[in-house]
Amino acid sequence: MTHLQAGLSPETIEKARLELNENPDILHQDIQQVRDMIITRPDIGFLRTDDAFILRFLRARKFHQTEAFRLLAQYFQYRQLNLDMFKNFKADDPGIKRALTDGFPGVLENRDHCGRKILLLFAANWDQSRNSFIDILRAILLSLEVLIEDQELQINGFILIIDWSNFSFKQASKLTPSILKLAIEGLQCLLSGVCSPHTSTSACRERVAEESSSLSKWKCAVVFV
Repeated sequence: MTHLQAGLSPETIEKARLELNENPDILHQDIQQVRDMIITRPDIGFLRTDDAFILRFLRARKFHQTEAFRLLAQYFQYRQLNLDMFKNFKADDPGIKRALTDGFPGVLENRDHCGRKILLLFAANWDQSRNSFIDILRAILLSLEVLIEDQELQINGFILIIDWSNFSFKQASKLTPSILKLAIEGLQCLLSGVCSPHTSTSACRERVAEESSSLSKWKCAVVFV
């Protein structure tokens, strides 16, 4: 075990080896191979290139270096193309703080049986007089950024449950194609930063637990209820 795996349980280290092809003996070589590719994209500002940061992208792509670098480039390209989204990108930003206070997103304390963190969004609770959609999106992205720093979650993943019940036409009218594109690309960059996303639909919230169980083979799942 290297210092990059410090704090991980033996079970999680073994899971990373079996499911993600993580080999502690060549971990630094894998990271350096990704870092060496940065020179091929001079158009992108890579703001972080430390070992721990690159490692999370390698885990997301099961240690395929080229795919990990492609994801790393997409991540920073998204931030570069949407600079306003990431100004004062902190929990004490007034808009982000208000969205977090209103439960966008809610983060459950306990993890599921696969060790995944569970995030909840109740779309109908969106009060447009209090929160812009951009502030909610920023709050979600910041929450994911903070959570992804946890190595256990880089290996185990997330469940994001979005409850669309009672979501009104008035609320939906604010979701323009450009806004939805911005949200989808941002979530793809961050959720793909720990997993290969899978989307499952469900008819009612009572099936969330059943859905979560049936999705145990996925590191990350987006469940609509």
